[in-house]
Amino acid sequence: MRGHRPRTAVLATVALLLTGCAGVAQYYEGTGLHDATAAEAVGSWDGDQRAHLTLHQDGTATVERLDGQDWAYEDGWRLSGTGRWELTDEVAGQRLVLDLTTRTALDTRPDARRSLSPTEPPTAYRWRFHLKRDRQHRLELFVFIGDPDGGIHHLLTRTPAQPPTAQ
Repeated sequence: MRGHRPRTAVLATVALLLTGCAGVAQYYEGTGLHDATAAEAVGSWDGDQRAHLTLHQDGTATVERLDGQDWAYEDGWRLSGTGRWELTDEVAGQRLVLDLTTRTALDTRPDARRSLSPTEPPTAYRWRFHLKRDRQHRLELFVFIGDPDGGIHHLLTRTPAQPPTAQ
């Protein structure tokens, strides 16, 4: 048995290294949601730290201070601009694909850690939002942020309707 311990330890170490980066987000496929409509997605959406997204009925979008997803989140940039969006329906669930085609502003997230090797923020970008429903059956959009092993996500929820102003 003594001869097998070093080999077993090496095999266990290799297996750990090969599976160590297999976190929740890395292999996440979707929520299984298939009943969302484009009409339901149209409107304004809010996220953390004043992130805002407006999806127009004609397939265009206005983006304000949206962070990068996955590893790009670590760079700390926040993009604003215009682009296009569409709903896709995949086996594992629907996604909202948002393409920023024209960057009009660039911000830095206040809590961003400064990278040792900063990357140039993109002038165009693609987000792939997953769709889910909250307890009231309202649509929510989310992307994973940071290290894919962390499973941390950035959630966008429908902007609350503003009450009419008195005249």
